[in-house]
Amino acid sequence: MPLRRIEPGPLGRPLLLVNLKAYPTALGAGSERIARTLEELGRSAGVPVAIAPAAPDISRITLATHLPVLAQHVDAVAPGAQTGFVPPEAVAAAGARGSLVNHSEHPLSPAETRETTTRLNRLGLVAVVCARDLAASRRLARTLPPYLAIEPPDLIGGERSVSTARPEIVLGAVQAVAAVSPETTVLCGAGVNSRRDVAKAVELGAQGVLVASAVTRAASPRDAIAELLAGF
Repeated sequence: MPLRRIEPGPLGRPLLLVNLKAYPTALGAGSERIARTLEELGRSAGVPVAIAPAAPDISRITLATHLPVLAQHVDAVAPGAQTGFVPPEAVAAAGARGSLVNHSEHPLSPAETRETTTRLNRLGLVAVVCARDLAASRRLARTLPPYLAIEPPDLIGGERSVSTARPEIVLGAVQAVAAVSPETTVLCGAGVNSRRDVAKAVELGAQGVLVASAVTRAASPRDAIAELLAGF
C-alpha cells in the first residue's frame, strides 16, 4: 500500500502538538491508538492537532490517520551514503510534514539548528524549532521557522508549567520572536499538563502548546488530551 503524501503547509493555530518521545506505551500500536484519539478529539473540539511519533511509527500514523505528522529529529544531510542518519527527504517519503528541531533531549549546535531549519524550509517541510530561553528564541527566530517552541529544559516533564510558573518567559519569547520573525507561530512547552496551563499560555500570546508526558504517561491519554483541548 503506497504511503499517502501530505502536501506541505501550516499545521494550524492554535495548535496542540503532541510529542510521543519513545515511551513504551507510545510505540507501535500504542502510537496509533494515541494518534487516532488525538485526531478524534481535536476534530470534535475544533482545534488543530499534530503528532510527533518515534521515527519507525511515522508511516504507520500517516496511513492510519489524517493528522499532520512530524519527525522528532532530522539530520541536515543530503540523501545518499548516510548510514544511520535521517535526511529530511526520508521522513517526507514516510509521510511526515516536517520535524522538531533542537529539542532539549536531542540538542543541536546553533549552526546545526540553522542548517537543519534552512533545509526543511527549502524542501517545503515544517520546522518546529525548540528554544530553551529568551536569548535562544531571539537567535533561532532569525532562521524564520514556521513554529518555535519555548521550552525551559528544567520544567520539561514536570508538574509545573512554564506558562504558570514563569509567565515572563513565554511573554518575552512571544515578543522577541515577533520582533524578528512575525510570521513564526510561538508554542509553549515544558510542564503543560492542564487546561489552566494551556489557557494561560494563550493569554500570554502563545498560539499553541507542545506537550509530551502529559499525554504519553497519563493513565488515560484520552482524558489527558481532552483536558488540554479544553484550555483552548
